[in-house]
Amino acid sequence: KYFPPSSHPTPTPELLHIYQCNLRGTRNSQRNVNRTASEAVPLRQVNQSEMPELKLPQNTSSNLEEVYCNCSSTGTKEREKKKAKNLSKDLKSRLLSALLNSNSEHSSISFLPRMSAKLNLSIGLTHEEAMQWSKSLDVLLADPCGLAAFRDFLKSEFSEENIDFWLVCEDYKKTKSSSKLGSKAQHIYSEFIRSDAPKQVNIDGNTRDLVSKSILLPTPTCFEAAQRIIFSLMEKDSYPRFLKSDAYLNLINKAQGNKNNS
Repeated sequence: KYFPPSSHPTPTPELLHIYQCNLRGTRNSQRNVNRTASEAVPLRQVNQSEMPELKLPQNTSSNLEEVYCNCSSTGTKEREKKKAKNLSKDLKSRLLSALLNSNSEHSSISFLPRMSAKLNLSIGLTHEEAMQWSKSLDVLLADPCGLAAFRDFLKSEFSEENIDFWLVCEDYKKTKSSSKLGSKAQHIYSEFIRSDAPKQVNIDGNTRDLVSKSILLPTPTCFEAAQRIIFSLMEKDSYPRFLKSDAYLNLINKAQGNKNNS
């Protein structure tokens, strides 16, 4: 239907109900907005004196200095440990080189009396390394520190000629020059084998005769039989006593103390 602009249709009961609901909803919304505004808490300006104080450490510089000192001491201890470890490695490598790679003709004998005096066994020796020596004589002699300790023990029993002979035989077997091989063979024979040798080792007559013949045409195995006899003698006699000696037990205790203090 068309209604002229100046005229308004009479609302039907359905339309009148919708208008009333819309009007009521609008009034209720406005009333809620007014109530929310009236109930809002007004903002209050806070003075600086009412704010909580943020407290910082008073002795900041001293605390930083303490931390720096602790770090420095820790670093110093680590450097000392590293230095001792490197010194031990260097000491062992130098001794091992002197034992098996000597260049002079008979330096393998001449350096022996000075070996133990120059080696401080307490430097860098760990408890685990010292305990390894009790596994076998081979393990003991493979460690330069163990070798020096064992030689000191044999010296105290006046039997260091056994370990000295074993050492020069090890050096002799690694000699590659044929001229040096003959010279060393004669020197070892006169020093340890012959009947009036100043450091005569305890071997049977048959082995002594065998060595005296073999050095006429020297080979790297000239002293092998005699060296084997002396090794067996040390293994069965001197080595067990060394493991029970105060010298070895003191070394273990020192190494254990170093481990506990580290």
